[in-house]
Parts: sequence; structure tokens; C-alpha cells
Amino acid sequence: MACSANDLAQLFGPNITNSTAAADFICSRFNTSENNYSAAKYAIDSTYLLFSAYLVFAMQLGFAMLCAGSVRAKNTMNIMLTNVLDAATGGLFYYLFGFAFAFGTGGSANGFIGKHYFGLKAVPSQDFDYSNFLYQWAFAIAAAGITSGSIAERTQFVAYLIYSSFLTGFVYPVVSHWFWSADGWASAFKTNDLLFGSGVIDFAGSGVVHMVGGIAGLWGALIEGPRIGRFDHSGRAISLRGHSASLVVLGTFLLWFGWYGFNPGSFNKILVVYADGSYNGQWSAVGRTAVTTTLAGCTAALTTLFGKRILSGHWNVTDVCNGLLGGFAAITSGCSVVDPWAAIICGFVAALVLIGCNKLAEKLKFDDPLEAAQLHGGCGAWGVIFTALFAREKYVAQVYKPGRPHGLFMGGDGKLLAAHVIQILVITGWVSATMGPLFYILHKLKLLRISADDEMAGMDLTRHGGFAYIYHDEDESQRHGIKLMQIEPSATTPNSSSV
Repeated sequence: MACSANDLAQLFGPNITNSTAAADFICSRFNTSENNYSAAKYAIDSTYLLFSAYLVFAMQLGFAMLCAGSVRAKNTMNIMLTNVLDAATGGLFYYLFGFAFAFGTGGSANGFIGKHYFGLKAVPSQDFDYSNFLYQWAFAIAAAGITSGSIAERTQFVAYLIYSSFLTGFVYPVVSHWFWSADGWASAFKTNDLLFGSGVIDFAGSGVVHMVGGIAGLWGALIEGPRIGRFDHSGRAISLRGHSASLVVLGTFLLWFGWYGFNPGSFNKILVVYADGSYNGQWSAVGRTAVTTTLAGCTAALTTLFGKRILSGHWNVTDVCNGLLGGFAAITSGCSVVDPWAAIICGFVAALVLIGCNKLAEKLKFDDPLEAAQLHGGCGAWGVIFTALFAREKYVAQVYKPGRPHGLFMGGDGKLLAAHVIQILVITGWVSATMGPLFYILHKLKLLRISADDEMAGMDLTRHGGFAYIYHDEDESQRHGIKLMQIEPSATTPNSSSV
């Protein structure tokens, strides 16, 4: 909104001595206020995005605790170190290449891969600030963290470094460019030439993040083969339980907390007013997204609880935690464009998908210590389909643009569903064509799997200098304090009748 001093001066009556000077003064004050409001809006949106980035990064702690609790004690230090290095390695490679490949728009459009902002050159700009990089980096290392769980307890350390660098620096950024960049060939953020007139609505990444990490883990686990002892000679599955349910629960709650940055934070901005009323702005959509995320996870947890009780006869906390995370992975795609009641359906089906994928994995002798491929790959794929079925027209118009195709079960046609089927196929094909050969080459070079002796002894001892936990003191003579001993009753011990 512009203020014109000449137009304003004409509105003053004849009693104003210097109408032009008065108009200039009023317009200068108005323009200053408008500039301050614009600056405040940028500051609020940037702060919101930075806080969301911190929440998503905190999910790395959740991944670390979940992974540590899900493996045996002899591999605890190894899996926690890989989680640290996923973040560290991913940070450098996403800075150098990944962000540019994902969001390097400008100049001649390229629907396959970005080609600007290498090393954050020309950032900040009108399109991106440093907060955008930090937020997207947190997403990239989340995909790498998913993969590390699938190949836990048997993978050489150098293999983690190689695959994590490749995944965060190239494979994941290309996929995020396809579906999240304004230039991406299947992006819903394009202004024209949309895929099936719709583009893909993968709001926070059921496909872009979870399927990518899950499918990469699938290929790594397939090429490595199962852990020693996971299946007996007759092919029967043997449970190799993680050593700490407490760490699993702690990690799950940390991931739950971080998901409120993962999904609601994907709006990138919060101070946006919608056309249908000032009370119903983007801040309301952010709240709705947090609600749908919560309901999907809660429903999946309860469905898994009773489903596994029927199948196994136990109330298993680890299974419930995985079911909860499966519901979150599924709702991530459509969290901003579906009603809360639809999120309950999403979580219910996600739990069934996870249970089914785990049963299939056992039959195929597929070993994934954290069920990461089944959880993130299977539930992520269901989330992509779910969005195409239940996306509401009103929410699609608010978050994207009016007139876009919406969910098939919500009165829409099949265009959005067709676009989402294409997304599942191309992500599966791309990750398989890149990560599959990488893991195979590492396998042939004997850089992928550790030796059988090291695996049996545990990588903490053979590769990292010692166990994560101290079970006894090596030098009893150095013990300090009172030594407690159990005294057994003797025949001379007085009893109640002799007192």
C-alpha cells in the first residue's frame, strides 16, 4: 500500500496552510510504519522457522536414543557415533552441494536438479535466508538417520561415512527438488505446467524424507544380509531384542516432540492472513497440522498395541513406539490439508501397514533392527496415498492455490492420486538406482559388512575401544566406599519365638 503526498494534499480543506508539507509528513510516517511492519513480519517468520529447525534437529537426539535402545548393548557406542556423524557429515555436504541441488532455482528452470546457492553463495536473497538452509539441513540428516537404523550392528564405519555423504549431498536433495522446489517437475509450488494439473502434495515429506530414507535402508539391509543369529538353520526368525526399552521410549518421546517442528514448521511462515477472515490465518493451519499429527500417532500407537497383543499375546512397549512413529511418518504428507478425523484413519491404517510389512520381512528373511525400512518406507508410501484420498479442497486452496485438485474421497477427481502414484514410483526408482549400486559396490570392495568375529564380539569392543557401559571395576583395589554384602540367616540366628 503506497501513500501519495500529492493525492493526500488534495483532500485537505482550504484551512490547511501548507497542505503539501502536511501530506509529506503524514506519508513519511505511514511509510515508516509500513516498513517496520514488513520487517517485523520477516523477523517473526524467520524466528518461527528457526525454532522449527531447532525442534527438527532435536529429533537427532531422539534417533540416537531410539537406535541405542533398539540394538544390543555391545553395539551401543557404534550406533550413537553413527548418529552423530550423520549430522556432522550431512552438515558439510548439504552446505557444499545439497542445498543447491535441492533449492537452487533461478535463471533457466531445471526440473531435475538445482544449480545455484553452492556453499550458500548469494544467500540471503529474496527467496532464501540462512534459516531456510538450517531447516532443510535438519530434514536431510533425518533421512540419513533413518537409513542408519536399517543397517545397524553389522556395518563398517567407513560405509556410514560414504553413504551418509552421498545421501545428504545428492540423492535426497534431488528428490526434494522434484517435489518442493518452485522449479521441480512434480512440485505443487510451480505456477504453471503442473503434473496432472496438481503437482504432488507431500507437505512435510512422507515420500521425500521417509520413503527416501526407508528405501535406502532397504537396499543396504538386503545387500548386507541379516545379522548373525537373526534366523536359525530352518529359517525361523529369532528375536534379537534391543538392550534398553527405556532408551526406546525416551527416543520416541523426543521424536514426538520434534515432529511438531517437522510438520507444522514446514509452512516456513506463520504470519500469513487467509482471505476468509483475519482470525483464520496460517497460524490456525499450523495448529491444525499439529493436531492431525498428534491424532495420527496416537491412533497408530493404540492400534499397534491391541494388534500385537492379538498376534503375540504380549503388551510390547517397543512395538507401540514403532507404531506411533509409523503414524507420524504417514501423516507427514497430508498433515496440513486433511481434517483431524481423517488423521485417525491415517494412523489406523499406518499401524496395519507396519504390522503387515514386518510379517512380510520375516517371511523374506529381511533383517532391519529398527524396522526402519518397513516403518518409514511402508508407512511413508501409505501417507502419500492417504493424502491423495483425503485432502480437503479448502485446505489445499489455503496452503497451495485455489482450484487445485483435491482428495478423491473428498469430492475430487483422480488427478491428485495419479500424481502421488507417480511420486511413489519415481522415488522408489531413483533411490534404488543410486543407493542400491552404492551399497553393492561397497559390498564388493569389502567395505560394507564387518567380519563375523567382530559382529559376534560387538563393534564397541572391536572397533571403538570398549563397551558403552561399565559392568564392573577393572581394579577392585581402587574401589572406595562401603562394600555391601548379603548375610544369609544361620542356624544360631534368633527367631521370633526366642525373643
